[in-house]
Amino acid sequence: MKNLRVGNGIDVHPFKKERKLVLCGELIEYDYGLDGHSDADVATHAIIDSLLGASGLGDIGTHFPDSSAEYKDISSLLLLRRVKEMIEKAGLDVVNVDLTIVAQAPKLSGYISAMRKNIASILEVDQDMVSIKATTTNGLGFIGKGEGIAAFATCLLREKNG
Repeated sequence: MKNLRVGNGIDVHPFKKERKLVLCGELIEYDYGLDGHSDADVATHAIIDSLLGASGLGDIGTHFPDSSAEYKDISSLLLLRRVKEMIEKAGLDVVNVDLTIVAQAPKLSGYISAMRKNIASILEVDQDMVSIKATTTNGLGFIGKGEGIAAFATCLLREKNG
């Protein structure tokens, strides 16, 4: 047990017209996308922060600042791949990831399987080691009013020699 590390991450983005909605690398059919410097994939961003936190490597803004033109409109799956390489260099492997996406709309159930496959592929874990759930706020708060999406992620890492 001493060789295990837990991390959590959270991200929130507001909706914006004339943007594509991307969650865990999947293009979601919806009238709005999310506002952000990269592709604004709020779900992948939460996973990235959980991995960086568990590995003690900082946070997404430190490694991929929104002030850098290099990351403008970049796929968050590419950023996740870079984080996977960073944690490997730190001597860590991903055990599992658990993600909750909070959105009043759109309905995400039809996309969950593909989203899990995308994340599992990049993290090089079995798909059953990636859990993705979607929920609403029952109309409460900015999410319930349809103003944006939040995502919460937890991960477990283990030391390679552990």
